[in-house]
Amino acid sequence: MRAFAVSLVMGVNYFILFYYGFVNLVYTALLLVSTVVILRYIRKIRYSPFKDFITSPETPPVSILVPAYNEERVIVRTVRSTLAVNYPFFEVIVINDGSTDASLDTLIRTFHLRKVDRAYRNILKTTPIRGFYYSPDVPNLLVVDKENSGKADSLNCGINVSRSPYFCTVDADSVLEDNALIKLMTPTVESPVPVVACGGVIRALNGIHMEDGAVRTIDLPRSSLAMFQIVEYLRAFLFGRVGLDAMNGILILSGAFSLFRKASVVEAGGYRPKNVTEDMELITRLHRRAIEGKAPYAIKFISDPVCWTEVPEDLKMLGRQRRRWHLGLMQSIVQNRSALFNPRYGKFGWVVLPYYLFIELLSPVVELIGYVAVVLSYLFGLLSLDFMLLFLALAVLYGIFLSTASVFLEEITYRRYPRWSHLFRLLFYGVIENFGYRQINSFWRCQAFLKYLVGMRKWEYVEKGKGNTGSGKNGKKESGSP
Repeated sequence: MRAFAVSLVMGVNYFILFYYGFVNLVYTALLLVSTVVILRYIRKIRYSPFKDFITSPETPPVSILVPAYNEERVIVRTVRSTLAVNYPFFEVIVINDGSTDASLDTLIRTFHLRKVDRAYRNILKTTPIRGFYYSPDVPNLLVVDKENSGKADSLNCGINVSRSPYFCTVDADSVLEDNALIKLMTPTVESPVPVVACGGVIRALNGIHMEDGAVRTIDLPRSSLAMFQIVEYLRAFLFGRVGLDAMNGILILSGAFSLFRKASVVEAGGYRPKNVTEDMELITRLHRRAIEGKAPYAIKFISDPVCWTEVPEDLKMLGRQRRRWHLGLMQSIVQNRSALFNPRYGKFGWVVLPYYLFIELLSPVVELIGYVAVVLSYLFGLLSLDFMLLFLALAVLYGIFLSTASVFLEEITYRRYPRWSHLFRLLFYGVIENFGYRQINSFWRCQAFLKYLVGMRKWEYVEKGKGNTGSGKNGKKESGSP
């Protein structure tokens, strides 16, 4: 029996080392590709015609959809931010998802809105509408009041109401930079194939100083938990998604800031309320529909447009968010398992889905198994110094390299955090996140794995930042994945 246990532990050890070696090789390739792509983009943007599109009559109109539930604390700030974007033709549609606080009253009072009659075409089936609110003083703002049913249903409602060929989703606690929307639209217009979706960079709003709904001074938050997430976002956006974009392999565009071709989304049936990450499920479905229809298409990610959004500063809320993200990833993979290694889907079935399955979905499980294997190896007297050093190098030290490389990539490109003190703090947290934060994050994601297996697949609401009120009765307040 002991011999079998020893053989099992040694087998697991070798599997863990092989897995980490493979994963780190993939991450290295993504990092190299992302560095080249970002540097090319930086050179290109100097001569980019995006400013010409601001005044061009050919720039497509956009509807900015802002679903909101119990956001009275931040909703005015968000609406003012979206109304101030540097874009020629747009409308802002706020969908009040049956808020129980003063969100609707705050909007009515601040923007002098009045209830109006308006026809509603229920193209994408939604819960009943209570009313529409409009003011001649702000002609491109419309507030829709509806019964509570969650974010996916609210976005479908916004799509039904919208009048533009493109729509952009913005979370109710987020702030757009002035040129973010026009930069997102520029590659969409320039693309030789239809761009059905396009996403931009998300950064943490925590610690940022604002005036009149606009970012005035960029600083880092005092909260260590928020700092860990900033480093995490840099890593996820600056080399993770940029690298996947190079092969048209994006499956995750943050719901906090994404642009969609309306006709493609309506043809696909809109958002599905039963998925806990409705944005990822929609992106995956758009991929499959285009491939199955043999239609040329692109789903893009742009590393320059920035949306600032609040991140949780409480371990309990952060755990709920990460479990939900991983649960949504698992749902999407399982729902699309028929495309895995299916020749019909080309690189989507042979490269993209396997990447998300074997690296993004299973990595936290393998990591925790690795820690358990190390402990068991020590108890059985099998823990050699060589194995221990190799495990630490692959599991921890390489994680430090990826985090610090992401910080340096930010510094040599966009440099949103301008001070030297910002750089040193980010580097410091890029190192120490691998000693505790990363492990607890993996634990949360493993919890999501177990919750899915036992059938617990409900949305967990998340309070972000400080002072947020809760979520709807369905808990569907914030969405998206970094």
